[in-house]
Amino acid sequence: MSERQATDGLVPRRVREALPYVVLGLYALWTLVPLAWMSVSALKRRGDIIQLSFVFEPTLKNFRLVFFESGVPGFLFNSVLVASVSALVAVFFGTLGGYALSRSDMRGKKHLAFWIISTRMAPIAVAIIPLFFLFTRLNLLGTYAALIIAYSTFNLPFAIWMMRSFFDEIPESIEEAALVDGATRWQAFRKTLVPLVAPGIGATAIICVVFAWNDFLFAFMFSNQDTQTIPVSAAQQIGQEGIDWGIVMATGLVILAPMVAFGMIVREYLVEGLTMGAVKQ
Repeated sequence: MSERQATDGLVPRRVREALPYVVLGLYALWTLVPLAWMSVSALKRRGDIIQLSFVFEPTLKNFRLVFFESGVPGFLFNSVLVASVSALVAVFFGTLGGYALSRSDMRGKKHLAFWIISTRMAPIAVAIIPLFFLFTRLNLLGTYAALIIAYSTFNLPFAIWMMRSFFDEIPESIEEAALVDGATRWQAFRKTLVPLVAPGIGATAIICVVFAWNDFLFAFMFSNQDTQTIPVSAAQQIGQEGIDWGIVMATGLVILAPMVAFGMIVREYLVEGLTMGAVKQ
């Protein structure tokens, strides 16, 4: 009797079939409990949060304060603006760079690709000081342009790396057929290859948007009161006079809700795009 047969005999079949679901259920519980606690706390009055009782009178006061007295809608607009524009910039140039790395015959392009992605591995703090001096010299501190440049610069290596892997999945014969039919290289790229890697472009853009949306350090250093994003606004709600946890939790839900809705809408597109570049030739 083999070792696997002996193991199968010791573990009932139903237990083996149920075990993955149990593990996934525990993981989902571990993930959703903090979200549920945040949601419940956002509906409590300040005095009810410190109590352990599950019985309380729900209120929308915290959300009313967040939306109408703290300027959060303006900060949400700032986050949407810089996240979307920086993602478009990074994906546009990342698509061009990824295509060049995939199709060029230059020596050492694999080493160049690894060098490019290695710049993305550096922590954000490494880039803070150079970018701060650059933006100060160019008088860009406190502007949308500073945040867009910072996010685009940090996302560009990742976008190039991702798009290179997607273009590697497209046979060169498809592009050559377009060239034989009389298309220029730009036309073959724009009309033939770009539609084929559209899922990859979408997946890359989604990840770039999420990074810019969640970032705190760049936004804290390079923005002012008019251009700060929602994570900075949330951090400023914690002061020396105390913490109103109801407002903090309501703000956290406001930050989280757009990304959850966005993820639910594009989840199939994201999976399709990431799966596209999963196999290397």
